[in-house]
Order: sequence, then C-alpha cells, then structure tokens
Amino acid sequence: MERILNYKVSENDAGKTIEVFLKEKGCSHAVLVQLKKTQNGITRNDTWAYTNEKLCKDDELSIRLIEHENSINIEPVNIKLDIVYEDEDIIVINKPSGMPVHPSMGNHTNTLANALMYYYKNQNKDFVFRCVNRLDKDTTGLTMIAKNSLSAAVLSNAVAKKQLQRQYTAICCGKIDSPLTIDCPIARLNGSTIERCVDYQNGERAVTHCFPLKYNPQMDLSLISLVLETGRTHQIRVHMKYIGHPLIGDFLYNPDYRYIQRQSLHSACLEFIHPVTQKKMTLHAPLPPDMKFIL
Repeated sequence: MERILNYKVSENDAGKTIEVFLKEKGCSHAVLVQLKKTQNGITRNDTWAYTNEKLCKDDELSIRLIEHENSINIEPVNIKLDIVYEDEDIIVINKPSGMPVHPSMGNHTNTLANALMYYYKNQNKDFVFRCVNRLDKDTTGLTMIAKNSLSAAVLSNAVAKKQLQRQYTAICCGKIDSPLTIDCPIARLNGSTIERCVDYQNGERAVTHCFPLKYNPQMDLSLISLVLETGRTHQIRVHMKYIGHPLIGDFLYNPDYRYIQRQSLHSACLEFIHPVTQKKMTLHAPLPPDMKFIL
C-alpha cells in the first residue's frame, strides 16, 4: 500500500526541524527510519529533504509511506467481512463470534487476519496486519486495524495513553441496580495458561465501569454496558464473575449455555481521535442477533 500525506507549515511550526514536526504528527522512530529509506520519502517543497532541516512558514512538506511487503504466514481466505468504516488509514470490522483475530494453533485459516489478507489481495494491494484492539474469538463487535505504519504508531500510542475508549455490551446473571466501578487487579490463574483471576498480590491493576441497561426478571439476567479504563486479558469476564454477576455462555468462567452458546460480550462502540485527520470518531455496532433475546 502507498499513503502520501501533505502538510502546510504554519507560523507556529516554523523553526522546527522536520524530525520534530513529524514526531508531533505521530511518526515513531521506526516510521522515520522507513521514510528515510524510501526514495522521496520526505520532501520539502518538492525537493528531497533531511530530517534535521528547519522548516519555514508556508513550506509544503510531504511524506510517502510505501509498503510492498505482506504479513508472512497469513493465508488469504475468502471470508465475508462486515466493514463498519474504512479510509486510507484504518479499517473497522464488526467481527462475528467464532472468528479469532490472529492465526494460532488450530486456527490457521478462519481468522480476521486471513479475511483481510484476501480482501486486499483481491484489490491487488499489499497488506500488513496490524490490529489495534484485539477481541477474544467469541466476542463480537468492533475491531480496528491500522492500514499503514503511521496510523499504527499513532493508535498504539493512543491505546497506551488510554485515549481509545472501548464500550462493550454484555448479558450477566442477576440484577445490576446502579452504575458501579470494579477496581480489582488481575493475574494469570495458577496452573492455567488461559484463565485469569482477581489476585491482589500478583495482579496488575484493572478497572471496569459497569452501567445497567435492562433487567429481564423472568430470566434474572441484566443487559449491561461496560467501559474499560484498562485492558487486561479477559478483564470484563473476570471482573463480572468476581462480583457475582458472571456473563452467561462463558466457557471459562460461567459455562451456562441455556440462552447463548458463547460468552455474551459485544464490542459496541469505539471512540478515538483519527490518527491522521485528528477528527473525533465514534463508531457503533448493533447488538448481535444471538444477544437480542434479552430485549
């Protein structure tokens, strides 16, 4: 893929070196190295430029992000994609249940990565798979992938600074009466390579905010909205079990399959600043069919 970005230098940016200016736009060290190795990767007023040059007001600065490689060992597979949003820098997918994000042992050809490799190969485009917010195999909803090294660097930094807000919808056992915050550290369960648990001695801090949406008294189930302040593995599933309201259908933490055959968890909303345009983005994915019974 190729992405060309053009910048007009303002009076406030005059006097800055090209390196400082581009770092402020989100270019990581790795991206700057990539640009330096690319023919005409950085141009100033249509002339190839060094990163230590100082900018002047009204300079036209351009960068060329060119990638001719593909993610290795990811086979292109024709799998239908539910694309919620796409532009030159990101693509956001409404991921179905039963689809892992990355290939792994036992899941070589049925992943989101396989589907996207096919999607871009069919357009004769090279593609490196860079997932921003990974979801568990059976969790549905919004998954964002960066389409170039710059957007990947900016979004990775946004995740680290907790500037990517993720809102989930879930169905849990029992009645949630009012909003609550769960601030309990999470660690790997002793003797397990998969399960996590609340562990105040060895765990890392994990914070989940929970809001009630609807209660079904006949089933004694609640539809809830959850916002993550941190992003630990299985965070929502572990926290809800810990407070006595486990998610239904969760094979690890509450294998109750009366109403649903997977953990009832859906990535419903993403709020973030676009990595290139700097515009605020809010994307939604509707409640999936297998969770609508709660309504």
